[in-house]
Amino acid sequence: MKTLRILLLSLSGLVFGQNIQSIQLFNPQTNDETPVIKFGEQLVLSFDDLTNASEIYRYTIKHYDRNWNDDNLFFTQFATGSLNGLLDQFQYSFNTLQAYTHYKLTFPNDKIQPKISGNFELIVYKDSADRPLFKRRFYLVEDAATVALNISRIADAKNPNINQRVEVKATSKGGDLSSNVNSMTLNVMQNNNPNVVVNNLKPSATLGNQLLFQQMNLTFPGNNEFYYFDNKNMNMAADMVSATELKDGVNQTYLHPVWAFPLNYQYQPDVNGAWYYRRNDLGLERNAEREADYSWVYFSLDSDPVDKEIYVLGGFNDFKPSKENQMQYDAANKKYVAKIFLKQGFYNYILATKESNGSLNFGEINGNFWQTENLYQAFLYYAPFGRNYDGLMGYGEFRTPVR
Repeated sequence: MKTLRILLLSLSGLVFGQNIQSIQLFNPQTNDETPVIKFGEQLVLSFDDLTNASEIYRYTIKHYDRNWNDDNLFFTQFATGSLNGLLDQFQYSFNTLQAYTHYKLTFPNDKIQPKISGNFELIVYKDSADRPLFKRRFYLVEDAATVALNISRIADAKNPNINQRVEVKATSKGGDLSSNVNSMTLNVMQNNNPNVVVNNLKPSATLGNQLLFQQMNLTFPGNNEFYYFDNKNMNMAADMVSATELKDGVNQTYLHPVWAFPLNYQYQPDVNGAWYYRRNDLGLERNAEREADYSWVYFSLDSDPVDKEIYVLGGFNDFKPSKENQMQYDAANKKYVAKIFLKQGFYNYILATKESNGSLNFGEINGNFWQTENLYQAFLYYAPFGRNYDGLMGYGEFRTPVR
């Protein structure tokens, strides 16, 4: 335990330098962090500032092409209203050990309104948009086409880790799609994870007002159901939490170790990598926006050492590997450990390894199984003649189990 304690102490302090925490871009239409809206719909952005100050932050938006490259559009070409909006709706934490200021923004609004479809980034900053506090992607869809997905099992001897095939059918809601077909491509993403995407697929067949995408390379590793924990009540251990304590005025949440390389698929309901902050004190549900507290959460993986970096990833950190969520090996206890400062609630997470080329592997530790229930999201882009940007014609998703 002494080795583990020294190791975790060396990890502490990393997060405190990052005062902005618990960023969510939430979709009230779907009750999750799938940031896709139609014209007239809104998203809710929220985050905490752990300095507990009352800073007035600003935000703006930027448009990108279908592959998230800069398309060099001026603000007035993709939005109406002010170039910058004020983020001035905030409230102070209440009844928490960790003081913070909770910010909230409902967007789009009368201050800034996108006027075209496509890929956007919401940029939050203090002094200059060139030095952002954080960015979050969102999508505005024209809803001009219905996009239907079908997921099936696939066995490929050359790629044994690819277990799920996606087929997509796009149907126009008004008119013939064939006139624009040369400008149309499809992107498919798994579990809101920008690291797991198949891009720039051209239709494999065109049938009047329908486009079919049935390529054999439209395949994904099945991975496994996400690990989870729930510390909405930090006075007791439950739901993958082995112990809790209050130490030096800070909450501590110790998770049960998970194991590496499972041999068989076991069904475990999850929320496809999402997370929800909650506080429940002995049956009394609190207002989690300002009353959910923070805790050091101790993750552990029972495993022999491997020659790759391992990260704790999920929607809560935008699936981005960093020093703060990298696991370290504790040789004395034969496990990998990580310590992350998180707002209390229900979390999904996955343990990813980094390959030598920098890419992330989400199934090496958790396992790859065709039965896994994943969220698949399909984005149909087009740029008709005379238009200087990539619009998002249609969006569809698939959330049900593979049969």
